[in-house]
Amino acid sequence: MGISVKETHQEEQPKRDMNVVPLIDVLLVLIIMFIITIPIQTHATKLDLPPPTNLPNDIKPDFNQINIDFLNTVYWNDQEVTMEQLDGYLRQIGAIEGAAQPELRLKPDQLARYEIVNRVMAMAQQAGISKMGFVGNEAYS
Repeated sequence: MGISVKETHQEEQPKRDMNVVPLIDVLLVLIIMFIITIPIQTHATKLDLPPPTNLPNDIKPDFNQINIDFLNTVYWNDQEVTMEQLDGYLRQIGAIEGAAQPELRLKPDQLARYEIVNRVMAMAQQAGISKMGFVGNEAYS
């Protein structure tokens, strides 16, 4: 009598690991569904703008300009001033509160000394100027 013994190979044993392929497929479908159904969030602010007109706009912004030439002379609205006079003008503008404060434009010459320009900017900051800009920077590019 012969008995046949079947050898078991490792391939024939049942796998003990869980098959995660269907789980991944379901998760991908759910992600796509969420992406499609979530509304696009736009960060927009609704404004009621006036209707456009063809009338010329005569309103000009209120500003003061400080020029510093190559001889380090300071001009307030095209009039030569001393540093003490400039400080007085800056303090008067700094006393104006809120949106009514006029803009201060600084236009130093390319050869003006940095110390003078720095001193004028420091005086404007100490006076409380909140609107300040540089004019003529395109000449240095």
